Amino acid sequence: MNLTKIIESVPNISEARREDVLNRILRSIEGIPDTRILDVKPDFDHNRTVISLAGSAEGLKAQLLKLYESCVTEIDLREHKGEHPRAGAVDVAPLIPIKNVTMDECILLAKELGMEVAARFQIPVYLYEFAASTEARRDLAIVRKGEFEGFAEKIRKPEWKPDYGPDQIHPSFGVAVIGARMPLIAFNVNLGTSDIQIANKISKAIRNSSGGLRFVKAMGVMLQDRNIVQVSMNLTDYKKTPVFRAVEMVRREAARYGVNVVGTELIGLIPAEAIYETADYYLQMENFSPSQIFENKLMEA
Repeated sequence: MNLTKIIESVPNISEARREDVLNRILRSIEGIPDTRILDVKPDFDHNRTVISLAGSAEGLKAQLLKLYESCVTEIDLREHKGEHPRAGAVDVAPLIPIKNVTMDECILLAKELGMEVAARFQIPVYLYEFAASTEARRDLAIVRKGEFEGFAEKIRKPEWKPDYGPDQIHPSFGVAVIGARMPLIAFNVNLGTSDIQIANKISKAIRNSSGGLRFVKAMGVMLQDRNIVQVSMNLTDYKKTPVFRAVEMVRREAARYGVNVVGTELIGLIPAEAIYETADYYLQMENFSPSQIFENKLMEA
């Protein structure tokens, strides 16, 4: 993609179990000029798919509008069940500056997208993170609280009047949450137990809102098909709270309950710098530099 400016978006849609539906949604956003689908990560237990997109501002806006149009038709949250909290069929759509783009430009694009989603599809829209209209709406978890089932009542409260769109939820879609943020790493740690209370206790211990690591959001999830539990995390600033630090804290907390870490899982994409830091930590390499990686050196040449 030879663009002078690149923005990323990582919309999370509330569908992963119906392959035919997911494929139709993905086909609807293919072929938009100046855009690319970088990654698609469905999660059966969460019944949620994370889609990584990149492109120009105008191209990305057109692609996301196609996504909302498709999901309005294909997803009915009245019939949706899954482990992950959700308030909308497209539950969240963040805009992330990648190349020669400022956060202010992403905020402007988030607002333009939000206004069009509300006008075209009669969906209430909430802005979050850097695009939030109030400090109370910066945190996605707070905006989403109550989920689809509770939002019909929540939206009636004056403090939860939508930023754009009607003052009632869309009957099948719910609400849309759109924002601007820095790159985020979605990283899960699987535990060798089926006790969800252990995952919940560990999540509470490590997440920022409960006094844990500053840039970590976490919750316990049951993986029904494997009969194990998971600590599902969002690392909102990997430079200040690196992946390895979060994993090691989960490992130590799990040891208190006699439980082992049996695997980890990356959702979507991850910056190379985060992988370098993790490799450096676990390998205990002295004076390591990313220029020592063969592919990096080859690209420089």
